[in-house]
Amino acid sequence: MLNKGCSKEELFSFFSQKKREDIDHRYILSSMCTIPHPVAVQAHTMFMETNLGDPGLFPGTASLERLLIQRLGTLFHDEEAGGYATSGGTESNIQALRLAKVLKTDIANPNIVVPESAHFSFRKACDLLSLEMRTVPLDGNFRMDAHKAAEQIDNNTVCLVGVAGTTEYGMVDPIADLAKIADAHDLFFHVDAAFGGMVIPFLKYPIPFDFALPGVTSIAVDPHKMGMSTIPAGCLLTREPDMLQTLNIDTPYLSVKQCYTLAGTRPGAPVVGALAVLDYLGIEGMTAVVSGCMKNMERLTAGLETFGIMRAVAPDVNVATFACRDVPEPWRVSWTKQGHMRIVCMPHVYSDRIEAFIKDTGEMYA
Repeated sequence: MLNKGCSKEELFSFFSQKKREDIDHRYILSSMCTIPHPVAVQAHTMFMETNLGDPGLFPGTASLERLLIQRLGTLFHDEEAGGYATSGGTESNIQALRLAKVLKTDIANPNIVVPESAHFSFRKACDLLSLEMRTVPLDGNFRMDAHKAAEQIDNNTVCLVGVAGTTEYGMVDPIADLAKIADAHDLFFHVDAAFGGMVIPFLKYPIPFDFALPGVTSIAVDPHKMGMSTIPAGCLLTREPDMLQTLNIDTPYLSVKQCYTLAGTRPGAPVVGALAVLDYLGIEGMTAVVSGCMKNMERLTAGLETFGIMRAVAPDVNVATFACRDVPEPWRVSWTKQGHMRIVCMPHVYSDRIEAFIKDTGEMYA
């Protein structure tokens, strides 16, 4: 820390220099986050000093968190769903497994069953909660094999996990089949829809993944991804409104005397930002955003395939993968464990950027 503070001009000149070192979003094709919507930024600024970790001091902000959960619960076919705003999918997944374990305290050596495509946050959760993680192979389309999932379940299983919009290939696991399996075993079934939760409901033909399926217990969704909120904004929803109360611990010196969240201090700003986008755009607006992203993905696929760069699989959401060994500078893509090029057609990836990438990559492979 400096002995004497620097001038505002000097400080922000330094910050501007560092900001220019970040990758320009025009060339970022690998991220599941995006440039926040202007209404999210405006709402975020209004609520920057709020702390949902002490909600009695910020009752208005706390009521907006409840409204966000209600909006998402209704979108996921259960307007009475419980839940709260998290920092994102990692926290939501940890909390879901924490809840599943607490509900089965009589099991000495608990395990969970997840697909090979599960997000790395499940490994963190298992390390923290002392859970055995059993991974299920994927089928030829990179979806969880429901039959093999059932074979992994035993008397020590506390949770089954399915993914709606996998990080690497944009696939939706057979959630309906998994929900039936979970229901038959009276098993906690968590759906990681961190990405797909803000895509699937707005598709022309939505894939069943939410509380409309009787076996689904909880859902993770990240408004800071396709919901275009400011970062960080995730949510964990539960079918039973009061289920999270099971995780309560005493917080005697706060305005509320018990708390079930993982984080203590929780920013209200991105939560209100997430609600702002949903209410500003509505179903029609979100459908238009998702439709545009899907159309861009289709154009990307068609354009690259004209140069012999073939897709790895037909995705369910706006994540495209290709058999491709390299891309030209300054484009930023990522690569799956299987070595496929991965591109996420987020709202900031406009059609002109798709055309520019096709042209630059095509010339490289021509």
